[in-house]
Amino acid sequence: MQPTNEHLIKQEAQRLGFLQCGISKAGFLEEEAPRLEKWLNANMHGEMSYMANHFDKRLDPTKLVDGAKSVVTVLINYFPEETQKDSTAPKISKYAYGNDYHHIIKGKLRELVEFITENIGEVEGRAFTDSAPVLDKAWAAKSGLGWRGKNANLIHPKNGSFFFIGELILDLELEPDQPIRDHCGTCTACIDACPTEAIVAPYVVDGSKCISYFTIELKEAIPTEMKGQFDDWAFGCDVCQDVCPWNRFSKPHSEPQFNPHPEMLDMTKRDWEELTEDVFKKVFQKSAVKRTKFTGLKRNIEFLKPN
Repeated sequence: MQPTNEHLIKQEAQRLGFLQCGISKAGFLEEEAPRLEKWLNANMHGEMSYMANHFDKRLDPTKLVDGAKSVVTVLINYFPEETQKDSTAPKISKYAYGNDYHHIIKGKLRELVEFITENIGEVEGRAFTDSAPVLDKAWAAKSGLGWRGKNANLIHPKNGSFFFIGELILDLELEPDQPIRDHCGTCTACIDACPTEAIVAPYVVDGSKCISYFTIELKEAIPTEMKGQFDDWAFGCDVCQDVCPWNRFSKPHSEPQFNPHPEMLDMTKRDWEELTEDVFKKVFQKSAVKRTKFTGLKRNIEFLKPN
């Protein structure tokens, strides 16, 4: 029996190192519209003004790719084998340990498009990974790759939530996968553990209260009333994922490009506090930490110091 196009695509995605691959029909995300509108109206995006841009495109992939028929969503694991050694040192979110994920995932997605063109036929499409107005968690959930947890992250029943999400929006008709049901149940571990109480209700994260927002997105001084609430996080925050029971299923990734710079894991609290621009450039040359720039990271480290 001839393998289906869907099977061929998923097989190749696995060969390219993706953890999971799911398919959904491209169309207007009806359920997301009121949710996104309410979140924006409540100013939960803080100063991330880009979140309010391209409202229509965020909800409808056919506005991003002419004639779009399918959305192929992939997950790629970034859970590290080792974490920072000094438990008192300023902490870096695990997603930023290795090389910037945007380039890595985009490259693999382009290879997937080439495979589709060679084995299925000529397709028009675009690859996305957190770099355009695409609601990646909504598409991943719609494609059966997990459910959105109370911390608003996508949770996969066998792989937890430490993964990146990427999409191909294609003009190719494919059989969609079915969503899976929510398995959070009565658990409130993430809500209870959030250091800044940013999870204001189950499934609702006030982005403007999140440590990741303050340490990455916010460009000016961190409000003094947040002092003492950051639990030593200097770039991003993993608390709501670290406490999630589903992450006991997380296994270390096998992508060499996600391995941290060898010096980073060994850095002591003192090393971080005395960080120079030269060391910053060397250790974080290809990391997402570059987003905050040396001055931003120094600001965050200073903010963690007790008065």
